[in-house]
Amino acid sequence: MAPAKILVVDDDPAIRNLIVRFLAQKNYQIESAVDGKTALAVFDQFHPDLVVLDVNLPDVNGYTLCERMQSRTDVFVLMLTSRTDSADKIQGFSKGADDYLTKPFDLQELEYRVGAILRRQRTVTPSERPILVYGKLAIDQESREVKINDNLVSLTALEFDLLLFLASSPGKVWTRSELIQEVWEYDYVGDQRVVDVHIGQIRKKIEPDPSNPTWIETVRRVGYKFNPTS
Repeated sequence: MAPAKILVVDDDPAIRNLIVRFLAQKNYQIESAVDGKTALAVFDQFHPDLVVLDVNLPDVNGYTLCERMQSRTDVFVLMLTSRTDSADKIQGFSKGADDYLTKPFDLQELEYRVGAILRRQRTVTPSERPILVYGKLAIDQESREVKINDNLVSLTALEFDLLLFLASSPGKVWTRSELIQEVWEYDYVGDQRVVDVHIGQIRKKIEPDPSNPTWIETVRRVGYKFNPTS
């Protein structure tokens, strides 16, 4: 199996070079960029499996760049930031980031998070029933498309994974920790509110009234469930 390809985007040469050298020693294919413009050019040529992306870049906000990359492919994104407040992380997750690492960080933690993210699989094995249909909502597992009334809904890769997982077990109640384990597919060590952020983003896109959701219901003090009869 070919080694995974990782694009490192950070304008700080010391941090960028440190990450590049460290991950190269772990037998990953590495490319790097110092700003958003260069990163997008490399991204389109390199087709990375994962982008390690700094939030603060000289020419573009890292969140915006994350969103642009997510619109091109289902690439994994690990955000780097020196900020520690929850609002900053929530903004990153809402733009499609898969995980967060706060500077300064330990290289072993970086290795763990990179490896854990890459162990996830976003490809769907074709089945006899690749399209889940619940009333006006259709979820195509093979094309990874979601439609409401035949209108395409734009979801990030992680939002699609989360919606598909819930819709595949209609009526079943899942705790936040269970969803993280099943959808993120590793022991996420951050704030479990990341689940709430992504649920909120999905609701904005598929619910007629996101403040009164009917597809994805909140089960108080437990978690969430998918309502197939919405």
